[in-house]
Amino acid sequence: MPIPVYAFTGFLEAGKTKFIQETLEDERFNSGERTLVLICEEGEEEYDLSTYPHKSVFLEVIDQENVTTEALAALAEAHHARRVIVELNGMQMIEPFYRKMPEDWELAQEVMFADANTILSFNTNLRSLVADKLSGAEMVVFNRMDPKADKMPLHKLARALNRRIDIVYDYRDGTTEFDDIPDPLPFDLNAPIVTVEDDDYALFYRDITEEPKKYNGKTVRFKAQVARLKNDKPGMFAPGRFVMTCCEADITFMGLPCKYPDCQKLDMRSWITLTAKVSVKNHPLFKGQGPILTALTVEPAEAPAQEVAAF
Repeated sequence: MPIPVYAFTGFLEAGKTKFIQETLEDERFNSGERTLVLICEEGEEEYDLSTYPHKSVFLEVIDQENVTTEALAALAEAHHARRVIVELNGMQMIEPFYRKMPEDWELAQEVMFADANTILSFNTNLRSLVADKLSGAEMVVFNRMDPKADKMPLHKLARALNRRIDIVYDYRDGTTEFDDIPDPLPFDLNAPIVTVEDDDYALFYRDITEEPKKYNGKTVRFKAQVARLKNDKPGMFAPGRFVMTCCEADITFMGLPCKYPDCQKLDMRSWITLTAKVSVKNHPLFKGQGPILTALTVEPAEAPAQEVAAF
C-alpha cells in the first residue's frame, strides 16, 4: 500500500512549521495514523508534540540535499510510518528530493507557503527557486497579509507560473480568503482574427495547448520563428518562440504543428507573422489531441523587441 507524502514548500519563516503544527493538532487530520515528519530546515518556530491528540507523530531532521532513498526508507520503516509530512528547504530545488523518495512513497499533496510581504522580492532575486515551488504546488498560501493589501501582484505571480493553482490569502487579523480574481486573456477570443501581441506569446502557447478545444475553428495571428518538426510529414513546420519559464537556464522552444505546402522555402530561425486556422487533432507532439494550425498567410517579419518570450 502506498505511503502518502504531504509536501510543504516555501522559504524560511514562511509559515510552514506553524501550519503543520496546527494541522497535527486537529483531530480530523491526526486521528492516530503513524506519521513521519521530515524537517529539512529549522526556523524559529518549533514543533510541540505535547499538544497532539495522538502521540504517533515522529520528527526527524534530514539533510535534503544529501539524504538517500535508502535512508528515507529506513526512517519510514523504523517508525512504521503510514504517511509522511515533509517540510522542504526553500533554498533547494524540490525535484531532486522527489526523485529520492522510495518506490512506495506517493506524493499526495504539495502546498507552498509564502510571506506576502517578501515573496515579490524573492521572485525578483531568486526567480528560479520561486518558480520551482509555485509551478508544482496545488495550493499557495500568501500569509501575514494586511487586509488592505493589493492582492493582484500576488495573484499574477501565482497564475503566471501555474494556472491551476488554488490561491489563499491569510490575513493578519486571522481571516482567510480564497482567490476569486478572474483571469482574462490579453487577446480577444471572439475576434474574427485572434491577434496575439509579441509580449503575450508564452501565455497564448500555454492556453492553446492546455485548452485547445476553445480555439477549434478560430483564426489566430502571431509572430514566430520558423522551426522544423522531427519525423513529421512534408508540408509541416513548427512556428514558435523560445520561452523562458523561470530563468535563463530554463529556456525552451515552444512551437505548434502547422500545415503549409511551401514551408520548405522558409529559412530556419527566420521571423514570420503567421495567420492560421486552428483545428484540434491527434499529433505525436501532444501525445494525443492538440492544436494543429493550417497557414493562411505567412509574411516575413522583424524580430520582436524581446526575442525570448516569458510568462
